[in-house]
Amino acid sequence: MKLTSHGRYSYSPIVNRPSFTWPEGKRLAFYVALNVEHFSFDGTMGHTPTALSPPPDPRNFAWREYGLRVGIWRIFDLMAEFGLPMCHLLNASVCESFPDIPRAIRERGDEAVGHGYSNSERQADMDEATEARMIAEATETLAKACGKRPAGWMGPWISETAVTPDLLQEAGYTYLMDWPADDQPFWMRTRGGRILSVPYPIEVNDSPTMLSRAQSATDFCRMIIDQFDEMARASAQHALVCGISLHTFVAGQPFRLAQLRRALAHVTGSAEFENVWVTTPGQIARYAAGLPEGTLAE
Repeated sequence: MKLTSHGRYSYSPIVNRPSFTWPEGKRLAFYVALNVEHFSFDGTMGHTPTALSPPPDPRNFAWREYGLRVGIWRIFDLMAEFGLPMCHLLNASVCESFPDIPRAIRERGDEAVGHGYSNSERQADMDEATEARMIAEATETLAKACGKRPAGWMGPWISETAVTPDLLQEAGYTYLMDWPADDQPFWMRTRGGRILSVPYPIEVNDSPTMLSRAQSATDFCRMIIDQFDEMARASAQHALVCGISLHTFVAGQPFRLAQLRRALAHVTGSAEFENVWVTTPGQIARYAAGLPEGTLAE
């Protein structure tokens, strides 16, 4: 059997790559990503802590909407406690239905990353014309609501078609976050040029941890601590990216927020934290793109 290949990048062992550092000689880039998502009331797609019911499904719909009414505001407060910036993987429909949220993102000076129009659709289900139109409309909506257009994209459900990187590059995006293949940014090939892949955590991520695998909030706290400690140690050999991924309706629940607070207290109180670049994916992409040619894998 001959395996198919995506052709987007070549194999590159991290141990064979040139050494580089982040700004000010830092070795570990750390960011917090918050998924800010919107779902259709009569839709069949959505996260759930129990089981999906046939639509309409008020129990699960309202649980997800809790994240926009309550959870996100508690997460904003928690990040302010620790002085941490965030990037927001933002459905464009959030900007239309919940204008207080993009306003708060602007006021915090946070970064918005394109995350489709809503989480009730997947790009993999679209033809090329439909996908291109959705990317353009979502980009325009996010630019208007957030004050500037996003430079990065992660598809709803981390879903792509065979041409998604091509369409994003052609739409002016400089990086994407759908390919969790590395702990460093790397270049991907498209039909119109290159686009950068910025690492995004699908394991240190509250939704698959606590919803899909049914692990506890204390497990997630431990995962964050262990991930940070081990990556801080490994970054002595290679500059790395350590991200934490949250969802408003998951981490925004009070009992989970308590564990997130414990994890962030450890991270920010660590002796290694002075060697950490606290940043966002967009800043990572801009800095990485400016490194000497041949530094990043491609």
